[in-house]
Amino acid sequence: MSVKPPIPPSPTEDEYLKAVAAADLPPLTAEDPLALFAEWLSEAVKSEVNDPNAMALATADADGLPDVRMVLLKDAGADGFVFYTNLGSAKGRQLADSGKAALLFHWKSLRRQVRVRGTVTPVSTEEADAYWATRARPAQLGAWASQQSQPLPDRLAFEKAIAAYGVKFGLGKAPRPPHWSGFRLTPSHIEFWRDRPFRLHERLVFDAAPGGWTTSRLYP
Repeated sequence: MSVKPPIPPSPTEDEYLKAVAAADLPPLTAEDPLALFAEWLSEAVKSEVNDPNAMALATADADGLPDVRMVLLKDAGADGFVFYTNLGSAKGRQLADSGKAALLFHWKSLRRQVRVRGTVTPVSTEEADAYWATRARPAQLGAWASQQSQPLPDRLAFEKAIAAYGVKFGLGKAPRPPHWSGFRLTPSHIEFWRDRPFRLHERLVFDAAPGGWTTSRLYP
């Protein structure tokens, strides 16, 4: 007989009130979604146990089957959200083929999440080079050695490839591989979600419009 996973039960009324209602939060309002995102990320940096810049990246393959994985946000601003990857990986190919993607940030410590949808374009060579230069040498060698998303015979094969590139590039930093770069997601839709007692959550939505954003609210 298969063993069922330990799914936590729904919170009781007292648990809801203790965990959430004690925080006297004003209604969620904002005019600039990117400024609000920056504010929330700053708070997450202080409260999350690790990787406050972690986000789920959703794409779709040629058959329309969704794919999702966790990646790290490396830059964010008025022009969008930037992340990096092996261009030959499954996500790299799907991003290049479709030019569309979605992101999800979930900050458990704050009981908040942000959903983003939009178009994806490659970052410039200069941007990719600048970020690559900040990576530690072992991470650079790993990027050279990894044939991301391809079958790996065994761990030793990967470690041998890393060692070989270490010899090739000597003691200094390695140059950026031609198969490694970044993408920028330009948002057309951003939704901010904040926890409220009894699952009566807040959902504030921004949609891109000529000259700015339109704002609306959704039922939880």
